[in-house]
Amino acid sequence: MLSQEMLIFAAIVFAVILGIVVFVLFTKYFHLWLRGFVTGAHVGPIQLVLMSLRKVNPTAIIDARVMAVQAGLPKIPTAAFEAHYLAGGNIRRIVQALIAAQRAKIDLDWDTAAAIDLAGRDVVDAVRTSVDPKVIDCPDPKRHSRNTLDGVARDGIQLKARARVTVRTNLAQLIGGATEDTVIARVGEGIVSAIGSSESHKHVLANPMMIAKAVLAKSLDSQTAYEIVSIDIADIDVGDNIGARLQGDQAEADMRVARARAEEKRAKAVATEAEMMALTQENRAHVILAEAEIPKAMAEAFRQDGLRLNGKSQNS
Repeated sequence: MLSQEMLIFAAIVFAVILGIVVFVLFTKYFHLWLRGFVTGAHVGPIQLVLMSLRKVNPTAIIDARVMAVQAGLPKIPTAAFEAHYLAGGNIRRIVQALIAAQRAKIDLDWDTAAAIDLAGRDVVDAVRTSVDPKVIDCPDPKRHSRNTLDGVARDGIQLKARARVTVRTNLAQLIGGATEDTVIARVGEGIVSAIGSSESHKHVLANPMMIAKAVLAKSLDSQTAYEIVSIDIADIDVGDNIGARLQGDQAEADMRVARARAEEKRAKAVATEAEMMALTQENRAHVILAEAEIPKAMAEAFRQDGLRLNGKSQNS
């Protein structure tokens, strides 16, 4: 009898605890379930509870699903939202990007948008730039210390140019594609190369668009996250006469080389002259020594002749 009462009491306690748990869960998740139900983004109450157990914010999931359903996006599984949330992504930004891409008739699916977001790129800004291209200054004074792109034409005249590059995002190459800095560097290199290949600076000044056409023909936006729409030469000025300065420097260098060679020849001549003077002095010394031997030889000759004479006289 006592055991039955204990069982009944335990069952009542269990029922009360279960009721409290159900009540708490009901009050916590009912408004989310109801919101998803009435908007067509239905998520079961058990799924909502399991989301909390998996440390997923159910409110963020419901908000994103409601936004996607109301915008008419293709059905996206709840598991995809949860996986991206757990990976540290921003599901709200992805849905906003998908809506913007759909309105602009841009081909963008959930997987691509999620990959862009997880790569650290602003997917909404990428879609916005695809719709509304942006302008990049080349060179950009905020990123580089230089304000102009300096090139030298074949006639030796320096030209200082500034360009404005209009680009739009290439969503297919946004992941792993080069950034704006690469585009600026490539365009700058192309402009300097185009100026350098011009026969005269006057041709460039008369038709600046020839530079833009030459740069666009090189497909500088390959393997980048952007597609170059246009390149406009904003300003171009004449700089220094680099050719004349280089010729002057070359002439100065040649003159220094000539001076060095002349000095070398002069030094050799001075050395040769000194050597010849030493040789002359040496020869003079030999002559003097030879002259000093003459009296000795004469005396010896006289002495020998005198002895002969004495000998003849004695014999006779």
